Amino acid sequence: MGADSGGGTVTGGVETRDDELAARLRLVVGRLNRRIRIDGSETLPPLQLSTLVTVEQHGPLRLSELARREGVTAPTMSRVLSALDEQGMVERAADPGDARGVLISIAGTGRACLQEVRSHRTALIARRLDRLDSAQRAALVAALPALEALLVPDED
Repeated sequence: MGADSGGGTVTGGVETRDDELAARLRLVVGRLNRRIRIDGSETLPPLQLSTLVTVEQHGPLRLSELARREGVTAPTMSRVLSALDEQGMVERAADPGDARGVLISIAGTGRACLQEVRSHRTALIARRLDRLDSAQRAALVAALPALEALLVPDED
């Protein structure tokens, strides 16, 4: 038994506390993410935006690899890429390793779009941070390393 972050004691097993923590974290992260998406009013649907980020981070990629990374079918990814291509957000080039294949990379327009979305979302979060008192802000700063550690992929 030990003290929790709110100053109380943990009654019950660690598993209960971890379950409660996981549930609260899931809820707050999910709601905050949804609120940012709603308030952000981006012109690109979430899957197109996610696809652009994936291509930016890991590209150039083949359609099949992009579909796998995004967790969608190849036909769905094909439609997403067609929409992004029409807007000039991505570029297609022949795969030098396979003449039948095409590699997708991000275009300058796509990079500019992502920068605009990121700037807008950062401003939205900054406005929400302004609502917090100094102790709450300090708690967030202290929690950032732990939250960032949650982003590390599980080892399989």
